[in-house]
Amino acid sequence: MQFGMIGSGSWATALAKILTDNGNTIHWWMRNADNITYMQKRRHNAPYLSGAYFNQQQLNLNNNLSEVVQNSDVLVIAVPSAYIEDALSQLNKDALKGKKIISAIKGILPTDNLLLNDYLIKNFDVALTEYFTVLGPCHAEEVAAEKLSYLTFSGIDENTAKSLSVYFSTEYINTIVNHDVIGVQYAAVLKNIYALGAGIAHGLDYGDNFQSVYIANAASEMATFLKRLVWSKETEEEQRTINYNASVYLGDLLVTCYSLYSRNRTFGNMIGKGYSVKSAQLEINMVAEGYNASKCVHKTNLSVQAEIPIVTTIYQILWEQLPADEGFKIIEGLLV
Repeated sequence: MQFGMIGSGSWATALAKILTDNGNTIHWWMRNADNITYMQKRRHNAPYLSGAYFNQQQLNLNNNLSEVVQNSDVLVIAVPSAYIEDALSQLNKDALKGKKIISAIKGILPTDNLLLNDYLIKNFDVALTEYFTVLGPCHAEEVAAEKLSYLTFSGIDENTAKSLSVYFSTEYINTIVNHDVIGVQYAAVLKNIYALGAGIAHGLDYGDNFQSVYIANAASEMATFLKRLVWSKETEEEQRTINYNASVYLGDLLVTCYSLYSRNRTFGNMIGKGYSVKSAQLEINMVAEGYNASKCVHKTNLSVQAEIPIVTTIYQILWEQLPADEGFKIIEGLLV
């Protein structure tokens, strides 16, 4: 099995480390030729996850995406959601034919408010049966340190999802499989919004007691949205098989809200301390998926019609200039 990695950020680097630690050689697309030259000399990705070192014999680094795609059977897409359309625009419409796609993104493509699988169906005729996701809870920094972590692989073809997960199973990575390929993607989107909100609360000097109540309510609200979403797409029997307390739902929410590694929490903390959105973006110098996600989920919920007042308030803080302290006074009154 030939793996292709599309992306060069922290999460892409972490997944590349897992695959190569498991003995796989990978084709790795990096947009920046200077990054490739640096990695070939220094064996690590200096701008992102510099603690992860690689055996150069296992890496085929390339800034030509078409060549990486052509040489790969399975493509792991780990580009921030806001940049995926630009990255893939250089490919021909039939470039992904016969490829299995593993999405490692945690956002919605903002141009048309689409999940990656919908974008790939629309633009590359990729069937949902050939599409899988890999999600946490799993911070790239802890992967680099080889701290025990768990990854969930989702796909409507659970047998293939399981066979793909084997390539990522190491002494420090345990893998789990489920079939809720749409729900887990929305859970990953929502948890980034709630984590951004947790950061705002911290910046406003709310304490741990408040945070625990906030996150408990966020978990309930997330489940409400996902149940409503699934209800419109699956049978009631299939819905009952989904455990929203599992690690890919609740676990990922918890770690993203609490961890100091969380860029969404860090971004939100700046907003709570009075930074403008633009200033926070410049300061963090990385993509905080929760910012665009809040607008995307707000739009999506116009049709889903779930009760998600926490998300709505965070959206208003980020996009409608609602002062953060006023927004959290509203949230205070929502929590139970």
